[in-house]
Amino acid sequence: MRRWLLAFLSASLAACGAGADDGIVDVVFIAEPEELVAEGVRLGYAGQHIRAALSTGLVRIDSRGEVVPGVAERWIVTDDGSSYIFRINEFDLADGTRLTAQEVRDALQRRLRQLRGTSLGLDLAKIRDIRAMTGRVVEIRLTSPMPDFLQLLAQPELGIDLAGQSAGLMARDTEDGVAVLAPLAPELRGLPEQPGWEDIVRQVRVHAADAEQATEGFSQATFDLVLGGRLANLPLASTGPLSRGNVRLDAAVGLFGLDVRKPDGFLETIANREALAMAVDRAELMAPFNIGGWIPSTRIVPVALSTNSEPPSERWVALSLEQRRSEARQRVAQWRAGSGQEPQVSIYLPPGPGSDLLFDGLAEDFAAIGVSATRVESADAADLSLRDRVARYASPRWFLNQFNCEIRPTQCSEDADYLVSLALDARDGTEEASYLYEAESSLLAANLYIPLGAPIRWSLVRADIEAFSENPWNIHPLFPLSRAPI
Repeated sequence: MRRWLLAFLSASLAACGAGADDGIVDVVFIAEPEELVAEGVRLGYAGQHIRAALSTGLVRIDSRGEVVPGVAERWIVTDDGSSYIFRINEFDLADGTRLTAQEVRDALQRRLRQLRGTSLGLDLAKIRDIRAMTGRVVEIRLTSPMPDFLQLLAQPELGIDLAGQSAGLMARDTEDGVAVLAPLAPELRGLPEQPGWEDIVRQVRVHAADAEQATEGFSQATFDLVLGGRLANLPLASTGPLSRGNVRLDAAVGLFGLDVRKPDGFLETIANREALAMAVDRAELMAPFNIGGWIPSTRIVPVALSTNSEPPSERWVALSLEQRRSEARQRVAQWRAGSGQEPQVSIYLPPGPGSDLLFDGLAEDFAAIGVSATRVESADAADLSLRDRVARYASPRWFLNQFNCEIRPTQCSEDADYLVSLALDARDGTEEASYLYEAESSLLAANLYIPLGAPIRWSLVRADIEAFSENPWNIHPLFPLSRAPI
């Protein structure tokens, strides 16, 4: 059955005023507890938010998803767009270490080395040089202009960490195994002292729980804010009238589709992999979730983000769904006749009621062309597995870097990687866009990824939480939550 009515949460979800107010904001991430204490540069969603609170970069992202000053109090971009010059806010950290341009430059260089071999490291590949110009000025030179560079530079992994100290916004303590974040006074962040600071701020207590515990805790007023919701657990939040005003959906940008993990058997040929992609009725697949404004896609890079002079169209745009499926059925029948086997695929989706609905839809679509689908409990055992990731910045290069052979050897294309590398030194935006479009075309031709559309991200937000705004990056900083309501 394709259309399921999503069950409402209990009426207590709407009764947001229940529970005692202890003056602390309780935030729960749908995450594993270890994410809250993760070190290094490979951070999960919860870890990124903790890192952003404890370690500020040259710039940072605010609650609206916009780039604002961090360690740098202001900056300029040269006319050709290839150089960014930052004037930092020079001050002493808690241990007396002076935050200077040289310290910032060295910290960024260390972080770039740590990020090698990651997709974020690939995103930063346009950085040609970082220089400390004076005690307060840092210049970052690029190989070619990058309009989204500030957005990229604001990522939590690029926070300025010195020897044992960070230039952060908050300090972390632990109470009964729960992280408690307290906002640092302005003078500890290199800003003028603000009288009465303690009276206008509050602590933020950060928890980690599974989706059921998080949503139940919200309904019981244990938590003020639930972050990290995905399609897999969306039915637990409910989009019905009882939770209206509490469920907040980000119009996220990113990747949501199926990776071909085992290109053998029925999935060995490009034509058969394409047949599965052609069979999916993307709009109907998401209909049970009742999400307004969701945009399906048959491409890796969303059409709206294409920088090509002539934006590409969706794939198979000249064919109706039934025509696509008719072609796919012929390919399936040909493989069945040649192999003497029944075509089947195994699919891994993360556990959750949303994944149950998604699997039912995919299984029905594949069955429409004669392919049976089973669900398995681990990605390693699957022929197909879900890729669900929000973009860090709105450029085709982010999407293509996710398929780099150093990152995803099974779903990659060496030709695509080469074209992306050429784009780094392109003479102008037109040439760069052409290389990136060709790279996407190479990946699409391999059909090792079945795009479905944009990722789904949701939060539960108490009515009195003012420092929360939906944004395409699904970033909801913790520091603004510490500001007490007036």
